[in-house]
Amino acid sequence: MSQVLHTPPPTTKTGPATTPAESPAQLAARYGLSVSGARPTLREYVRRLWARRHFITAFATAKLTAQYSQAKLGQVWQIVNPLLNAAVYYLIFGVLMGTKHGVPDYVPFLVTGVFVWTFTQSSIMAGTRAISGSLGLVRALHFPRASLPLSYCLQQLQQLLFSMAALVVILLAFGVPVAASWLLIVPALTLQFMFNAGVAMVMARVGAKTPDIAQLMPFVLRTWMYASGVMFSLDKILADRDLPRFVHVLLEYNPAVLYIDLMRFALIDSFEAHQLPPHVWAAALGWALLAGIGGFIYFWKAEETYGRG
Repeated sequence: MSQVLHTPPPTTKTGPATTPAESPAQLAARYGLSVSGARPTLREYVRRLWARRHFITAFATAKLTAQYSQAKLGQVWQIVNPLLNAAVYYLIFGVLMGTKHGVPDYVPFLVTGVFVWTFTQSSIMAGTRAISGSLGLVRALHFPRASLPLSYCLQQLQQLLFSMAALVVILLAFGVPVAASWLLIVPALTLQFMFNAGVAMVMARVGAKTPDIAQLMPFVLRTWMYASGVMFSLDKILADRDLPRFVHVLLEYNPAVLYIDLMRFALIDSFEAHQLPPHVWAAALGWALLAGIGGFIYFWKAEETYGRG
């Protein structure tokens, strides 16, 4: 008697076909989700930045007001500080080194150079620390990070405008008359602000990645200052030296020299047109556009990295 073992036929389940699982990107797209802190398009970034223009202005004003809030003289230091710098440079360079000889209206010449240079120097230094020195704000709130270096540059512009009041008094005290050329201050400062803001944004990105750069910048800026004719006439210094042509070109197109010369030409009547090379306005505009637009794009490209790490 044999026993046959029958295997039951396989049963099949009928039902709706299963769909493949969606990727996270597809799910995010379906429900309108976006990456937190993702970099917006350049156009959208500019729009957001413009929407926060009142914050930028208020932040700059608040920083300027708080700068000397603990000092007894308060905001008077905004004028006294650059004047003391000019007095030290006059003693060392004008008197001891004799650079004032052959330079008409040397005191207005020196003070104008010091004030204009301080605007660039302070903007770049503030920009270097704009992100690394404001990590609490960057990590707590969502806003275009370019607001920070721009607000610091605006703060330095406000500081310069306070100093300009003292500069006008000095000009009048040394017999420099009020002239229509003073109106050139507006375009000259506009171009310089664009340049300063662009370089400040470049340094803000570099400083956010490498905070130690802030320790090196004072030495770099001090070297740049000595090559910018702040305390002496570059034309007279170069006339006595046989230097290669490229050195002359580098000094002539030095952006700090350009903006200082424009301000001296606007304010001091003895600083005549022949002392202002024909390329100055075009070169000043070129530097402003190159630094302003290039620096802004360079900063924007790292927008999502600020405050992380």
